[in-house]
Amino acid sequence: MLIKAAINGGRAKAEHAAVPISPDEQAAAVVACLKAGADAIHLHVRFVGAARSSRSYAEGLVSEKESLHAEDVAGTLLVVKAVAPNAPIGVSTGAWILPDPVARLRAVAAWKVLPGFASVNFSEEGAVDLAKLLLSRGVDVEAGLCDADAAQVFVRCGLGARCIRVLLEPQEQELERALETVGAIERVLTSGAPDLPPLLQHLSYPTRCRRIPPPT
Repeated sequence: MLIKAAINGGRAKAEHAAVPISPDEQAAAVVACLKAGADAIHLHVRFVGAARSSRSYAEGLVSEKESLHAEDVAGTLLVVKAVAPNAPIGVSTGAWILPDPVARLRAVAAWKVLPGFASVNFSEEGAVDLAKLLLSRGVDVEAGLCDADAAQVFVRCGLGARCIRVLLEPQEQELERALETVGAIERVLTSGAPDLPPLLQHLSYPTRCRRIPPPT
């Protein structure tokens, strides 16, 4: 079983004062999660510029706005990797961060410091091209699937065997409805991609996860 800690998401300090925003805050959260038993880390990069610390955040030099720009990704990853050099560190590439798919590709293509992996949401425009770009740069991809339609896109693109895991991420808040969506995604994956490696099932909202064995 793999335990992955998502340390901040798109959340703001208004939601909880301890949400790590600055690179130093994120680095401290990464260390704490690894000590608690996490095997991998997922984080959302914020606009950094030349700022690093909690003090910089307090002074308004670090924004809570998420970023995919090369300088911000590097500014966060370099600080995090300094305290956790061997940990698998992944980042979000969600379309809400940079909605234009062409601009998103350009931003990722400009990365100089690379994460160990990145999550790609296959419900979003440009997901397949983004996944291919990341893989071509040596960045592992975890495929985010929020519903059966996203699963169909994922199966048709033929990248299943090259992705490190699939994230089943139903958006429904009610457990029963979320599990119905998970079942629909599983059916698509089972019928359309029998050569997939073992998958990590991850539900973002209801607290439940299980490992899906490889097809026999």
